[in-house]
Amino acid sequence: MNRTQMQKGFTLVEIAIVLVIIGLLLGGILKGQEMITQAKIKNTIADFSGVSAAYFGYQDRYRATPGDDKDASRWGVGATPGDGDRKLSGLYNGAATDESLLWWDHLRRAGFVAGSGTTNPQNAFAGILGVQAGNGAGAAVFGDMTQILLCSTRLPDKVAISVDVQMDDGKPDKGFVRAILSGTEPAVTGAAATPDYLETGTNNYTLCRQF
Repeated sequence: MNRTQMQKGFTLVEIAIVLVIIGLLLGGILKGQEMITQAKIKNTIADFSGVSAAYFGYQDRYRATPGDDKDASRWGVGATPGDGDRKLSGLYNGAATDESLLWWDHLRRAGFVAGSGTTNPQNAFAGILGVQAGNGAGAAVFGDMTQILLCSTRLPDKVAISVDVQMDDGKPDKGFVRAILSGTEPAVTGAAATPDYLETGTNNYTLCRQF
């Protein structure tokens, strides 16, 4: 039996090379996941900024609030006007006939938001975006927020924390960005305060920003 036939196993150098390659692959995967998360964080912030811009653009053009606009019949058949009382009625996750859902129809008909109808748009985490008037009725989180709120639901804890830090003060119960610990689409009226973010890797939050 010659020397070549005896060498059937891997050498230490070969094993080291394989381990280095595995390490590089794992590092690339982890880095890729982090880049995806960062992209989704930017996307979430862009959602808030984009809807805000659409809202103020609508106000400048029509001198009315989308959803509450009493002259929405300008778009013809199928367009439902609001009552024009300068108040946005309904919850962000309410019925299609609520002014808070007509908001999306009016913005879409005006060309400020893509799509059609009153359906809430989705965010990057299969949650929804929605608007409603600040409740102003003693809720610990939103009781002092009387302007229109834009909410984004089902945000993973890491994303919610980063968005709050970049847009506001990083405090879930203070500032003009507030948070509720929840997995789905909670009602924000009467919501209990979330005093601190908990980054467990499993928590989801609904973030609401006041215009």
